Amino acid sequence: MPSRQQARAQASAITPGRQSPDTEASPTDRVRALFGGHRLSPAQRRIAQYIVDHLTEAAFLSITDLAERVGVSQPSVTRFAASLGFSGFPALREALQPIALSSVAGAPDTREEIRRNELQAAVDAEIENLESLRRTLADPGRVLDVGRELARSMPLTVLGLRISVSLAEYFAYAARRIHPDVRLVTRGGSVAYDALLQSREAGGTWVVAFAMPRHANETLAAMQAARSTGLRVALITDLTLGSLVDEADVALTAGTGSRLVFDSYSAPGVLSAAVLQAMADADPVRTQSRLEGYEQVAEQHDFFLEE
Repeated sequence: MPSRQQARAQASAITPGRQSPDTEASPTDRVRALFGGHRLSPAQRRIAQYIVDHLTEAAFLSITDLAERVGVSQPSVTRFAASLGFSGFPALREALQPIALSSVAGAPDTREEIRRNELQAAVDAEIENLESLRRTLADPGRVLDVGRELARSMPLTVLGLRISVSLAEYFAYAARRIHPDVRLVTRGGSVAYDALLQSREAGGTWVVAFAMPRHANETLAAMQAARSTGLRVALITDLTLGSLVDEADVALTAGTGSRLVFDSYSAPGVLSAAVLQAMADADPVRTQSRLEGYEQVAEQHDFFLEE
């Protein structure tokens, strides 16, 4: 059986492949087949009907956005997915996305249009993630509070393992411009535990942890280790529920783009930049001093090309 990522690779291929027997049925019929044979409550039938009517949109919505569009609660969406035999809404969404992609790919008349539309659809899904984040940041209080706490942590540890390394490296690189002691942890196991323990013994109070799908067991273990040392954990992730969030003192969420074979992180990247801004705002005098010092060093050593 192919993995979920292999299925996504086949579904999102820019050049359409040979049609399999499973795709001969219309996308609507394939979606209805997922729902058939299950006893659904009135609320669940509304969810099912919305997905059928808005397949190319619904297959890429977050659970929060789908619940809002249908007018039901998030637990109702979770129960709906479970009633169909899925482990949760993310698993249902994974099943819906190849069907939605096939409906998009079947509409254009030329191969060039198919290529363009598939990639544009990935951008559209990211725009939806950014719109959702924008609504979340309408009240910036939580982000500002987290920024103040992180700015006071000496040292500040940044944790990111496996696929989340890139986001953690970006955050740590930028944070070092405004914070005097930032420590990056990108390896799990005893290496992570030693680094976390040393950070706590040095006076640190917070860890910023990044956890993007697929969520690694070692990330959960590292978060648990951090808390066992007395560190608090600020988690940036795509999930609102689950064991990772249960281990965090604060969880900030942003959806990842899952339209293509590899995920994209526009919304988590913006959320990370927002937390960095909150850290800078927490101590503007220190921020200004450090940024000016960095610019002076950069000019002396000719770090950058002339613009």
